[in-house]
Amino acid sequence: MNWFYRLSVVATVLCLVVVVLGAYVRLSDAGLGCPDWPGCYGHLTVPEAEEHIARAEARFPERPVDVGKAWLEMIHRYAASTLGLLLVASAVISLRHRGSSMPTKLPWVLLVAVLLQGTLGMWTVTWLLKPAVVTAHLLGGMTILALLFLQTLSTRRAVRSASPGIKPPPHVSPGLRRFGLIALVVLALQIFLGGWTSTNYAAFGCPDFPTCNGAYWPPETDFRSGFKIWHGIGEDFEGGILSQDARATIHYVHRLGAIVTTLLLGFLALRLWRKARLPVHATALAAALVLQVLIGIGIVELQLPLGLATAHNLGAALLLLAVVAANHRLWRSA
Repeated sequence: MNWFYRLSVVATVLCLVVVVLGAYVRLSDAGLGCPDWPGCYGHLTVPEAEEHIARAEARFPERPVDVGKAWLEMIHRYAASTLGLLLVASAVISLRHRGSSMPTKLPWVLLVAVLLQGTLGMWTVTWLLKPAVVTAHLLGGMTILALLFLQTLSTRRAVRSASPGIKPPPHVSPGLRRFGLIALVVLALQIFLGGWTSTNYAAFGCPDFPTCNGAYWPPETDFRSGFKIWHGIGEDFEGGILSQDARATIHYVHRLGAIVTTLLLGFLALRLWRKARLPVHATALAAALVLQVLIGIGIVELQLPLGLATAHNLGAALLLLAVVAANHRLWRSA
């Protein structure tokens, strides 16, 4: 159990790194740095020799080799593949020790999830950054991160259960537990809106704050185009294909979602402190929430610097982990 717990911790940290790396690759316009999958221009590494580059560009004339972007994409793939191997190991260990207190179902759910995530990663490249696929890839990474963290928390509880002096879980009302789940669902929807904003290149849809193009409601909106999920296969979506009105609509809906999510999670943090008497969870949630809001505002005010935009994805992941930890603690009292 101790080894399984340590493996879960390592996999969770690596998954967080993979999520942030994926965001950095997308925001650096390196998503098609390698136009094929799983290799890069037909190689397991990035072609750097002149003859290899010439051969690669002859094979993919529409995608000249950019070594920097190609390495970003391949490092992300190497990290994701390593995570997949760790999840295979976790599933095998759980199978060999079934009947003990070790989780048996969740490791296999995670293994299936990472296989599906790999398929989405392939489609992201072969379908030329289709927003629906890239957003699903982001949500898949966040889902695997949340499930891995849940597995780590559950395993940690089993490891520590025999230790003396461990405080029992607090007794909380069923209403607070349900509220925690509602907050988790709302946060997931907001992460979807953030991913949809990024994959449709709508970060500059509203270049000012708190207004949007000089008004508190976009002068022209286009919900139909902005939230059209499927655009067909074959079109290159790098750089985006939507009109400015559609991008402003997506961006503004993301801002409205941020207001709702901030109020809801702020209220959850308050109830965790006052009702459930969980100051650590309340403080972690409140700190992650404040950090994420400040980063979001800074992205608009500073005109989308790459580091801050990547930190926004990290902030979303940390906020998700804080809400998952709070829910795990609340439902332990059930």
